[in-house]
Amino acid sequence: MKLSISKTPFEIILSNFQSFLEKRDISQITSHIYFECVNNTLILRATDYEIAIQSQIEVQMQEEGKATANGRDILNFIKNLKEGDVTLETQDDLLIIKQGRSKSSLQMFNVHEFPNLPEFSQSQQINIESHKFLSSIKKINSTAETNNAKFELNGAFLDIKEYSINFVATDTRRLAIVKYDTQSINTLSLIIPKRAMNEIQKLFVDNIEIFFNATYIIIKSPTYLFFSKVINAKYPDYEKIIPKSFKNTLKLPKDKFIESIKIVSSLSSKIKITLNANEILFESISDRNHKASTQIDIQTGMQEEFTFGVDSKNITDFLAQVDSAEFTMALNEQNSPLTLIDNNFSTIIMPIIL
Repeated sequence: MKLSISKTPFEIILSNFQSFLEKRDISQITSHIYFECVNNTLILRATDYEIAIQSQIEVQMQEEGKATANGRDILNFIKNLKEGDVTLETQDDLLIIKQGRSKSSLQMFNVHEFPNLPEFSQSQQINIESHKFLSSIKKINSTAETNNAKFELNGAFLDIKEYSINFVATDTRRLAIVKYDTQSINTLSLIIPKRAMNEIQKLFVDNIEIFFNATYIIIKSPTYLFFSKVINAKYPDYEKIIPKSFKNTLKLPKDKFIESIKIVSSLSSKIKITLNANEILFESISDRNHKASTQIDIQTGMQEEFTFGVDSKNITDFLAQVDSAEFTMALNEQNSPLTLIDNNFSTIIMPIIL
């Protein structure tokens, strides 16, 4: 294999591949990036068996062929080169990288041992608009767990029903859901791991196609082909948690609410909020003799004082995903879950019992 490639786009792809590499054991083939040059195109692949990625870039090819190189080492060398073209060439079991008088020789592994990427067909496409899928993943991402003993909670639940598509995540203390009312030909349920959600947000902005098979979710864009194993488990019956009606519903200013929470949560993440007819009082909850408080003057419409404790992060995570100036807070009885709503996005939060 011998080719010439522009440094900057090559470096961007190598950087985006780093999360897909085996890092603990560099003797594994999955610590390497796979390269295949054919028809003036360089195809790159990386995988750690849980997630995988493929990309391709136009090059000036002199000789087609295949190679592998340690993904971290090749990036470390490439990113310190100057702007301009870089030459890649295989010699025996080495990948030679050159630019001007700079040169690096990286040990290759057997290219035939590199894992094959999963197969999928166009008939396995999930018909969700790009912006709906990506924005929904972003909104619920902070609610999904990473290391929960209940494995099914370590990701987002994509629940495609006959008349709706729901994106759901929970950490057992709160539940976030984005709901789209739409008619679907085929129903489908799968759990997307939190790790995959994070990578999806890094790689894709728009213009994607989504596919699935029994083991993987696959996302395709003009630049990348992404694979992630789905979580093979039964997701909790989240619809049981969603309140059917509310006793009190308040429209509240997002920015003032965030500002007030930041003030009192500077001492403790646990806070107490008291809703009165003409004001909202925010107070910190601390085991120490420290206290912070502030208030908003606002007509809430509350007939009686209503107080609840809450982890401030559960509210600020929701508000960080709200684009409008106001949001809705919906309440029932004291010490029952409160619901925060912004159009089709809502988060149900368990209160702290005071």
